[in-house]
Amino acid sequence: MKPYLFILPILFLTQTVFPQTKIESDIESTLVNAKKGVYYALSNLQGKKAKFEKSLIADDKLIAKVKVSKELNGIKIESTGFSETNELTVILYKSADSLIKDGYIKKGELETYTEED
Repeated sequence: MKPYLFILPILFLTQTVFPQTKIESDIESTLVNAKKGVYYALSNLQGKKAKFEKSLIADDKLIAKVKVSKELNGIKIESTGFSETNELTVILYKSADSLIKDGYIKKGELETYTEED
């Protein structure tokens, strides 16, 4: 009877650890793809459009969907990463000051954008 009391908790714990590890790796790979979308958006901020959307595809698979809207004094980036059947959305807000400081845009670029552009 005593060996069963020792073995049962160990079996239960090992069965819950393995699925959590799989979920963590799924989330991590989906997050990596969402980050690729964010980096794409940040490197393609030049232009006069107030909003743009792009899909990133590699090896015949959808990696990420990116939506960028340029706001007064900043931008909003919404990147949805995909991996197998998983989907993860990251929303990032960046001010014009931080974009200028990081070298993504030049001073005065975001203030000229309007909804009609």
